[in-house]
Amino acid sequence: MTPPVLSRLSRGANHGALWCAAAAALAATRTPRARRAATRGVASLGLASLTVSALGKRTAGRPRPAPAVLQVKRRPVTTPSPSGHAASAAAFATGVALESPAWGTVVAPVAASVALARVRSGADFPGDVLAGAALGVGAAFAVRAMVPTRGQVAPPARPRAEVPALPDGEGLVLVANTGAGSAERVRALRDALPRAEVVECEPGDVPAELEKAATRARVLGVCGGDGTVNAAAGVALRSGLPLAVLPGGTLNHFAYDLGIEDVRDLARALRAGDAVRVDVGRYSCGPKHGVFLNTCSVGVYPELVRERERWSHRIGGWPAGVLAALRVLRADRHPLEAEVRGGTHPLWLLFAGNGTYHRMGLTPGRRLDMADGQLDVRVVHGGRRPAVRLLAAALAGPLTRSPAHAAVQVGRLRLDHVAPGTLLAYDGEVTEVEGRVTLEKLPEALTVYRPIPAD
Repeated sequence: MTPPVLSRLSRGANHGALWCAAAAALAATRTPRARRAATRGVASLGLASLTVSALGKRTAGRPRPAPAVLQVKRRPVTTPSPSGHAASAAAFATGVALESPAWGTVVAPVAASVALARVRSGADFPGDVLAGAALGVGAAFAVRAMVPTRGQVAPPARPRAEVPALPDGEGLVLVANTGAGSAERVRALRDALPRAEVVECEPGDVPAELEKAATRARVLGVCGGDGTVNAAAGVALRSGLPLAVLPGGTLNHFAYDLGIEDVRDLARALRAGDAVRVDVGRYSCGPKHGVFLNTCSVGVYPELVRERERWSHRIGGWPAGVLAALRVLRADRHPLEAEVRGGTHPLWLLFAGNGTYHRMGLTPGRRLDMADGQLDVRVVHGGRRPAVRLLAAALAGPLTRSPAHAAVQVGRLRLDHVAPGTLLAYDGEVTEVEGRVTLEKLPEALTVYRPIPAD
């Protein structure tokens, strides 16, 4: 007879309840890879379920013989068709494994047990289970075609850089921004690299602590969001030190594009002495200058950041973001008028990415090369209905040419006659600029640790 545990698994898988619970458990681990695996598993399950439903419900047909080891009170009467339980199990397990092979090895035995239970109980023919499993695997790969996994879009591990290997972390001085909620990751780093020095400080003290750390470190480390990493990159450039980045804030685009998501990734790179050289963007406006690792923009986005910061402490982050967008997009004035290549143009947004952003499937743009020497410049021209223009530009992709949106890749860009008080945002930070603003690339200027996959 069917073991009790298999019977419970089969019942638990009804309507996808088991897999939704598994996805919730994965998401609760709070690691980016596990959350993505859970999301991909649920998306694959949903596509498989829709496909099974589209094939039609089973209709009456030849009776199924119950297995000799089990006498069922009511034998199923049906024509062979893919098993929905097997399809859901295979889709979820395959989706998880495509994003995280480690979690896939945990989920796969459970999925196989559900499929086995369907056969042992006499609920499905073996052929139905195999057909359902094949359909589920196909659904997971179809989802991957629409939304590539992070491993598919990882930038190449080049150009390689010579850096010291730190097997136990000795020589690493890491400054952690306590305002970024980094305590858990700092504890994990101390366990993985016991001889590393960790300095935890408040957000306002981060720049000063980074400068102090650079005087005694072989490797400068930082744990925080993109703004904190930006500050550390500036210090590393001035000091000629390699940088070790541990993501710890709300947004971690630079670390994630490098392939560093958690302590294990960073520790592996530090122990092996694996590092690459990456480009850095730089803005300058008179005596004012700074660097950016991700993006730099003028126009709507800096205005939105300023409005969001004004309201976030009163009503919370997400409501403040919505309110800021409504206030900025309803404004009657163009946030920017600048002279570009000899002509003055009203602009809603000028965005410059440090490296070319590519869109793959339905995913947002990501960089496939962190040292391509290019600024990825996108412009949304001024005009009526800014919300429609900005939405069209966001959906159109980097290669679109339209009256509202233009894109070009250059190594240097100059904006003239920028109005006083114009806001410029770089890696989530905001400053005021006026007059002439220059954006340029510093090719392969920064050395940063990242895990190098085996050839």
